[in-house]
Amino acid sequence: MIAIIDYGMGNIHSVQKALESFGQETSVISSPKKLKDGDKIVLPGVGAFDDAILELKKKGFDTFLKQELNSKRTLLGICLGMQLLFERSQEARQEKGLGLFAGEVRRFDPRQVKKIPHIGWNQLKITKPSTRESDCPLLRGLAADPCVYFCHSYYVAPADKKTIEATCEYGFEFAAVVSKDNLYGVQFHPEKSQEEGLAILKNFVELC
Repeated sequence: MIAIIDYGMGNIHSVQKALESFGQETSVISSPKKLKDGDKIVLPGVGAFDDAILELKKKGFDTFLKQELNSKRTLLGICLGMQLLFERSQEARQEKGLGLFAGEVRRFDPRQVKKIPHIGWNQLKITKPSTRESDCPLLRGLAADPCVYFCHSYYVAPADKKTIEATCEYGFEFAAVVSKDNLYGVQFHPEKSQEEGLAILKNFVELC
């Protein structure tokens, strides 16, 4: 079972449909009490950082995620869902992130990039290849320089560069995939990224 967290700011149905295309059972949950033992978790997200954290707090997911992910539940954060895993964001007026990854979320500098937000297809550069395969199980079996679909105005800047599994070039190189133990985050939308995105989601489904 994969639990998809619904806090009113995620692209829930597209993610659910993509996961279920592999025959995977999913459950959209709006309360941490509905999570079962052994569930993998997907934290999607579209919108503003402050609003998202406030909704997670209102539903009790913030404390739950900080506690339960230490018990090795596997989580995938998508887009804003990935950004929420970090300590803080330049977008936030007052709220802190979940702090599951060290580092901050920064806004693209208009002096460095052509356009904000960064929308459309762009290539991933896998940063830690082992021979021809990525060390990151989420990225195994992908084509060289896979193209995926982005839509964001902010990007993550991890304090620990070792957590960066893939980058993307948009005026400069930023982190597009991060991982640490049982935690994974992708800045792009795999559910909108056709074959390569589905391959990433399939890898997530098959994680032990």
